[in-house]
Parts: sequence; structure tokens; C-alpha cells
Amino acid sequence: MLACICKVRYTFDMIHENGLTIYTDGSARGNPGRGGYGSILIWKGQVKELSAGYRHTTNNRMELMSVIAALETLNKDGLDIVVYSDSQYVVKAVTEGWLEKWIRTHFAGGKKNSDLWLRYHALSKRHHIRFIWVKGHQTNPYNNRCDALATAAADGASLLEDTGYAG
Repeated sequence: MLACICKVRYTFDMIHENGLTIYTDGSARGNPGRGGYGSILIWKGQVKELSAGYRHTTNNRMELMSVIAALETLNKDGLDIVVYSDSQYVVKAVTEGWLEKWIRTHFAGGKKNSDLWLRYHALSKRHHIRFIWVKGHQTNPYNNRCDALATAAADGASLLEDTGYAG
């Protein structure tokens, strides 16, 4: 798995031309509370949006779920993927080696969200993924759209159960 963190200023076209670009965001009303995620996948000019809402969850779970949901839609392995996220929790867990340490220590110390991290980890082995942190709620239209998808999902009527949330 390839991972790096880059702090970037938004440029007009932040599309990974030789692979898949994924934008993600998560939201929680309360924290814990109602939550949702939004993801945008961009591949060769095609755009796909994903979102779902949950009755009782956390912001961090939804930030991570937005990445997982996008990766789970892929039906091809070995993709070169760039994930843009405003979640330092998600980006740093991957790029600074937190996740690898958590896995090595079997999530010792009660690290939260191990169910989702293990799901992400299995998916990440199938691709070459690079993470780029973007500042949220700024002028990045893809991040802003993901935020709108996530908050609309959290405010929706048909909310799912986050069966892994133990809070």
C-alpha cells in the first residue's frame, strides 16, 4: 500500500488523470449522533456520488466510512487512487503509520473504530492509494459537495444502523 500526506491549496482541476480520484467527507449531528458520509469518485471523466446516513454514529466513523464506501464500489484491483479528505484522523492514521501500529498491537488500548479500520486495511491492499489532506469547508467544490452529501444523508429519513458503533 502506498500512502503519503500532502497539504495542498486547491487548484482548479484536482483530478488524478491517470487513475481514480476520490473525494470524501463525513458528518455527525451530535458526536455521537445522526451521521452520514458523502463520496465522489472521478474516473476518466465519469463522476459517481455516494452517500448514506446512520441513526447513531460519530464523525470519525463517517469520515472513514466515506473512504470505505468508495473503495467497496470498485470492481477492478490494482488501481492508482488519490483520496482527498479533510479528515486529519483518516489521513494521518494511514500516512503516519498509526493504522499499521494499531494492527500490529491488535488495537491495544481500546482504539476505536477497529471494525472500520480493518475493513479499510483489507481494501487498501488491493490498490495503490495516496491520501491528500484538504482544508474542509473552503473553496474546493468536490469537498464541499461531499460535505453536502454527508449532511443531507445525516438529515435524511431512511437512516441505517451503524452496527459497529459501540459508544
